[in-house]
Amino acid sequence: MIPAPRALSLDLDDTLWPIWPAIERAEAALDAFLRERCPRTADKYPIAEMRALRDRIANEHPQHAHDFTLQRRLSLAHALRDSGDDEAHVDAAFDAFYDARNRIEFYPDALDALDRLASRWPIAALTNGNADLARIGIAHRFVVFVSARNEGHAKPDAPIFHSTCRQLGLDAADVLHVGDDPWLDIAGAQGAGLRTCWINRRNETWPENLPAPDLSFTTLAALADWLDAHHPHRESA
Repeated sequence: MIPAPRALSLDLDDTLWPIWPAIERAEAALDAFLRERCPRTADKYPIAEMRALRDRIANEHPQHAHDFTLQRRLSLAHALRDSGDDEAHVDAAFDAFYDARNRIEFYPDALDALDRLASRWPIAALTNGNADLARIGIAHRFVVFVSARNEGHAKPDAPIFHSTCRQLGLDAADVLHVGDDPWLDIAGAQGAGLRTCWINRRNETWPENLPAPDLSFTTLAALADWLDAHHPHRESA
C-alpha cells in the first residue's frame, strides 16, 4: 500500500470530464460565428477542414506544442487570411470557440469526488489543455493551477511535474498524480518521481510496455473511497 499523499495533482480533460464533446461544441460554435461574420472563411474552412488546418499548424510549429490556445489562434489567422477575411476577427472568433470549450459536462462522479478530495488534500490542477477553471466554476477547489501553456513544458516531460511539486511546496514522492492517460499522466509522473493513480473510465487494458501505476480505478469516486478507507484521518494542509 502506498503511503498517504500530502497533496494530489489532478489531470482535467478525460479525468473530470470527457473532452471531445466539449471540443465538438466549440468547433460548432466557431463555425456558427464564422458563418455569420466571416462567411468566406466558413465556406473554405468548414469544421472538418478547420480541424485539419489546426492539426497542420500544430505540426508546422512544434515549438508551440505546449500551447493549444496559440495553435488555435494561429489557425484562425491563417484561415481568415487565406479566405480574404480580416484577421481582426481572430479575437472574437477564438472567444466564440473558447466560451463553448469551457461549457463542459462532468462525469457523474467527478464533482462530488473532487469535493471530497479537496476537503482533505491540497490539489493542483495539472493539464496540457487550456481549460479555464474560473469559467467552468471549479477554480476554488484547487490550490495550484499548472498548465503546459504557462510552463512551456507539457506532460509527459518531467519539468511540468517538478514545477507542480515546487508550487505545492512538496517533494515529488509526497504527491499523488491522478490522470487518465497511461503515457502522459502515469508514465510521465512516474519518471518525475511522483506516485500515480490511473483513472481508467473506459476499463481499458494497461499497456504492457509501461510500468503499472500505484493505483488504478474506473472513477474518481473510487479513488476517494480508497483514500478514505486506507488513510482516513488525513487533515487538510
